[in-house]
Amino acid sequence: MPVTINGIDELKAKIGEELGVSSWHEVTQEDINTFADVTGDHQWIHVDPERAKETPFGGTIAHGFYTLSLGPKFQEEIVAFEGFSFAMNYGLGKVRFPSPVPVGSKVRMRGAIAAVEDVPGGVQFTVAQTFEIEGGAKPVCVAELLVRAFA
Repeated sequence: MPVTINGIDELKAKIGEELGVSSWHEVTQEDINTFADVTGDHQWIHVDPERAKETPFGGTIAHGFYTLSLGPKFQEEIVAFEGFSFAMNYGLGKVRFPSPVPVGSKVRMRGAIAAVEDVPGGVQFTVAQTFEIEGGAKPVCVAELLVRAFA
């Protein structure tokens, strides 16, 4: 059940707090191949399991942008925003992929409100997104999602 944030005051009160953790999502070769088809990124480390066996990863790995693209799915599990007329993605701040996501692994995301600043008609807030794989020693993706929400 997602945490509900109702309006600007509640959003500001959540600065620095972890909102929650999503469920696990299994990364399949079929999903990676579909992502490659949609984006046109068919780099062999993602789509050629035989060739990828020869790498230090021992098999194919997910595109970094595939992992990042799971953010909206995971965020919907973590938090619901109410009390705004509308909200929209404004962009991303810093994004890094510190560790690979091997196909067959499970990934999830932690979300936290990192900052809130006033903009005309509403606020811009930053959601710190930390993606991790089951059993992993360090994050596989860290991103700053920027959202504009209007009263």
